[in-house]
Amino acid sequence: MPITSRDREILRLAVPAFGALVAEPLFLLADYAIVGHGLGTTAVGALGVAGAVLTTLVNLCVFLAYGTTASVARQTGAGNHDRAMRNGVDGIWLALGIGVALIAVCWPLAPAIVEVFGAAPGQSAQAVTYLRISLLGAPGMLVVLAGTGVLRGLQDTVTPLVVAVGSFALNAALNAWFVLGLGWGIAGSAWGTVLAQTLGAAVYLVVVVRGALRLGTALTPRLEGLRQAGTAGFALLIRTACLRVVLLVATMVATRMGQAELAAFAIATQVWTLLAFALDAIAIAGQAITGRSLGAGDVAATRAATRRMVQWGTWSGIVLGVLVIAARPLLPGLFDADPAVTALLLSVLWPVALFQPVCGVVFVLDGVLIGAGDQRYLAWAGVWTTLAYLPAALLAAGFGVVALWGALGVWMFARLITLVRRAAGTAWLVTGA
Repeated sequence: MPITSRDREILRLAVPAFGALVAEPLFLLADYAIVGHGLGTTAVGALGVAGAVLTTLVNLCVFLAYGTTASVARQTGAGNHDRAMRNGVDGIWLALGIGVALIAVCWPLAPAIVEVFGAAPGQSAQAVTYLRISLLGAPGMLVVLAGTGVLRGLQDTVTPLVVAVGSFALNAALNAWFVLGLGWGIAGSAWGTVLAQTLGAAVYLVVVVRGALRLGTALTPRLEGLRQAGTAGFALLIRTACLRVVLLVATMVATRMGQAELAAFAIATQVWTLLAFALDAIAIAGQAITGRSLGAGDVAATRAATRRMVQWGTWSGIVLGVLVIAARPLLPGLFDADPAVTALLLSVLWPVALFQPVCGVVFVLDGVLIGAGDQRYLAWAGVWTTLAYLPAALLAAGFGVVALWGALGVWMFARLITLVRRAAGTAWLVTGA
């Protein structure tokens, strides 16, 4: 594909977005290494349990980033810079409110939440400690999501990259100091996370407040704006919850297959997740570009950008699939897999690779429709595609882990059909502010 000005715009947004997406898992690995080195296996298990809870909460609230990106980008495209910033301020207030609510609800329930995972007594106590301290950083974590959405909507993905790298590097440094230097135990790792996330949120607040003051935008919460952000966010919450249900059911099915099957599934899922970050970067560019071009009333530009991003997604998926096939013989060794897991993993990596072109198109169109503000359709599509997946997953339970990945393929193809049909129509092409 020859590089055009539209391609350069996509790359300008997608490349920094990819850097910000991969920063978090890389620095989280550093957290696990520090805790494992300083506190041992029990603490690593506790971190895994509490981390799974926090990751689920944050992932369910990702609508704060996506919904804010769409609304800010649309107003920016329409030339309503004050309203764009107003929507951003509303998104941050909503994030703060949800963050405080999470503390109020999850703090007293922390022991019960941890108990669901069935951790050993020593792990449970440490997991509750980590979870309760880390919850204090929930408002900061969610403000980071909303602030990221504001800047993406303003067509800036570089600042979120800088903040992400800075925050997670600070998190790793603080964890090393608190855990290894001061001997604070698992609590030290939690406090490092809280401080890093809160400082990252403070950076976003400074950037947004400066922009608001420059435009003369009020900084006080606006009930109507909160209601609109919450309504759009609820639809995206349903979409995200459907994604989590699919992965949760797949994990439960793999768990019941046996230890080797679960290990192979878990490793393949990590590979899949890493590839998803690359493809999701194009989707983030799709959110920003679609919102801005529809806000400007330019349907032709929206269609052209969508076609080009779908091409980028398809070719990126092909390249990633080829890379997985090429790296396939080496991957089991990277995870020190035993012979049983290695044999299963080598088989599972074939569907992981073959589905990547489909994933490329699905991720891009998902981002485009989010940018268009088509959240209600995405919510319903999420429900229907999940219902299509569940029978396939249950059927796969009797045929092994490769069949389970085939069920995930059924889900991806169902998503492909719903998204392509929607994108081919005109209902989502709502122009103006």
